[in-house]
Amino acid sequence: MSKMMESHFSQSNKRAWRNPWVIGWLLLLGVVLAVNAGMITLAFVTGPGLVDKNYYEHGREFEENRLKRVAARSALGWTAHLDMPEKNRQGVGAMYRFSVVDRVGVPVDDVEVRINTYRPSDADADFSVPMRQYAPGMYEAELSFPLKGHWEITLVAKPASGDESHDLIKRRIFVLGE
Repeated sequence: MSKMMESHFSQSNKRAWRNPWVIGWLLLLGVVLAVNAGMITLAFVTGPGLVDKNYYEHGREFEENRLKRVAARSALGWTAHLDMPEKNRQGVGAMYRFSVVDRVGVPVDDVEVRINTYRPSDADADFSVPMRQYAPGMYEAELSFPLKGHWEITLVAKPASGDESHDLIKRRIFVLGE
C-alpha cells in the first residue's frame, strides 16, 4: 500500500472530525440528548399529571373555583409546616407531623387534617390517612407506602367552622424498595 493511502485511512487521521457530515451527526446527537434531558427534568419538576375522576365537572369552573380557594386559604392566614422523614421505605411505617399556627402565631385547633397520597403510575394504590392531634396545633400520622417509586403527598385541612377543605402542602417523595 502506498504511503498516501496509508495516511488517508489511518486511525490517526484527524480530517474526519472536520467533515461536515460527521459534525452534523454529532450536533444532531447532542440536540436529541439535550431535548431528552430537558423532558426528563420537566417530568420530575412539574405536576404528576394525575387525572381527576370528575375531571369534567372540576374543569368547567376551574378558574372561578381556583380563585375562591386561594382567597379562602388567604383569609385563614395559617402558616403550616410538615415534618417528614428524609427516606421512606416500602412497607415500613414512618411518622409525618404537621403543625399549623394562625396569623399571630397561635396554634390552630379544631381542624380535621388528612394526608392524601397519590401514585402517579397507579391510581389503585392511592390512599388517605387522617392525622390525629397530639398537641395544640400539632398533628401526626403514620404512613406506610405499599409500593416503591414516586408518590405525591397532599396535606388537606378542614376547619371545624367551615365546609371547605384546603390543600395546604404538597410534596413529591420517592419511596425506596424493601
